[in-house]
Amino acid sequence: MRLLISLATYNERENLPILTAQIVEYVPDADILIVDDGSPDGTADWVEEQMQSDVRFKLIKRSGKQGLGTAILAAMNYAIQNEYDYIINMDADLSHPARFLPAIRSKAEENFDVVIGSRYVPGGNVIGWSWRRHLMSRAINMYARMLLGLKTRDNSGSFRCYRTALLQRLDFDVIVSRGYSFFEEILYRLRHLGGTFAEVPITFEERRLGQSKLNVKEIAIALWLLFWLGLTRK
Repeated sequence: MRLLISLATYNERENLPILTAQIVEYVPDADILIVDDGSPDGTADWVEEQMQSDVRFKLIKRSGKQGLGTAILAAMNYAIQNEYDYIINMDADLSHPARFLPAIRSKAEENFDVVIGSRYVPGGNVIGWSWRRHLMSRAINMYARMLLGLKTRDNSGSFRCYRTALLQRLDFDVIVSRGYSFFEEILYRLRHLGGTFAEVPITFEERRLGQSKLNVKEIAIALWLLFWLGLTRK
């Protein structure tokens, strides 16, 4: 099983040394791909330094912030082109603990196409959120299930494993989301291809270093795109 771990970054220079060390500890045979959108803090420079001594590190450098969804699509394309069997996407801000990687990988090997690291199945948890953030996340997940007909509980989280054989069948050009609605849309598209889904409980931990990229504008765009997808589905 060839496994690629993908991390989309913008100003994550402080977090990457910690996170990648944890990834290597828990899945030492995996390669690590960083898709960096021109981080001014030297994120890409740090990755290039690691590439000099560790062949597991890979880098896609992009000019400017092009959207989280497009970064993950770039990683998926890389996984397909380089013949990986699975790709696991994680947030680069330490909110997705690497200790859950073996469980997600093991579940994928049970012949599932998509395995979600889920906050909302028994055993899942979130640490460090306000009650408003909890309410917003729950509401968005309910909204996505209602509009898109999704059966999984955690549709807005990005800690997931995808089988590349299924991704190869997906027309990436039909994906309209560029930001946070990407996570619901990709599940919607893969479900229509007949993909099989599973959820593994994880504990989400609010970022320790740096600033969150999520803002009111991103949320509004995501809600509108999910509504539009729901209308086209009907």
